[in-house]
Amino acid sequence: MKRVTVHNRTRDVVLADAALHATGFFERMQGLLGREVGPGMVIEPCNSVHTLFMSDELDLVFASGEHEVLRCVEALVPWRFSPIVSGARYVVELPAGVIASTGTAAGHRLELA
Repeated sequence: MKRVTVHNRTRDVVLADAALHATGFFERMQGLLGREVGPGMVIEPCNSVHTLFMSDELDLVFASGEHEVLRCVEALVPWRFSPIVSGARYVVELPAGVIASTGTAAGHRLELA
């Protein structure tokens, strides 16, 4: 699995450095289960996630294929399902608090590098 940097171009701030980029079926299915949330993860394609069997809260940033942030979900607690985000191509899973600390919001543009 490769690693990517997730940059909020609108705010010129890095959301995740060296985040895992899950694009294969089994990688996406496993997600962050059994892994540290620390570096974050990009799951593509994806328009909703769950936190079943997880022990940490997650911040979620859903983005379109054009890298526009469509929806942010802050501090999704374990054993919950995120909303289904229409038009989302991928989601960035982050440690809780990253969305607030970076000021990331719907309408912003992301860059994966």
